[in-house]
Amino acid sequence: MPDNPNITAPEFTVRVHVGATALLAEVRAGRHTFFVDEPVEVGGQDQGPTPYDMLLSALGTCTAITLRLYASRKQWPLEAIEIGLRHQRVHEQDCEHPEEPGFMLEEVHKEIRLLGPLTNEQRQRLQLISEKCPVQKTLTSGTLRIVTTVVDEQSASAALPLITPTSGTSTIH
Repeated sequence: MPDNPNITAPEFTVRVHVGATALLAEVRAGRHTFFVDEPVEVGGQDQGPTPYDMLLSALGTCTAITLRLYASRKQWPLEAIEIGLRHQRVHEQDCEHPEEPGFMLEEVHKEIRLLGPLTNEQRQRLQLISEKCPVQKTLTSGTLRIVTTVVDEQSASAALPLITPTSGTSTIH
C-alpha cells in the first residue's frame, strides 16, 4: 500500500501461481504465459526453466538487445550475438561456517560472442556497452529494494486475479 492513499499502486506486470503440492509455477507476464519449475532431483517436475535460469535469461537477453541497439545505431557490421551465462555461489573467504551471511558471494559469468567483421575497437566498445544493459545495472546497483506485502485471501483475490491452471491454457479469475 502506498504511503499516500491518493496514489494508486501500479498494475502488477507479472503474476505467478503455484498450486498446493507441485513446484511448477505458471507465470503470466503481460499477455504471455509460461512455466517455471525445478529439476526432478529437488522435487520439481522439470517442466520449465528454473528461477535462476529465468534470471540469467533476463540478463542475457537484455545484454544482447542492448548490444544490438547500439551496433545498429552505429551501423556496425554486427551479424549476431551469442551469450552464455552461468550462476554460482563462491566462498568469499575460507571459513568454518559458509552458510553464514557474508561468507558466500553470488557470481554470474557472462560470455559474449560477437559475430561479424567488427574491428578490435568496436569489440572493446561493445564489451563496455554490454555492462550498461538495464538489467545488469539493476542487479549490480546495490540499491535494489524489494518490498513484500502479504494480503489476506479476500484482498488478494480482489486485487490480484490469480492464474488458474487448466489443461494447457490459462484463465484469470
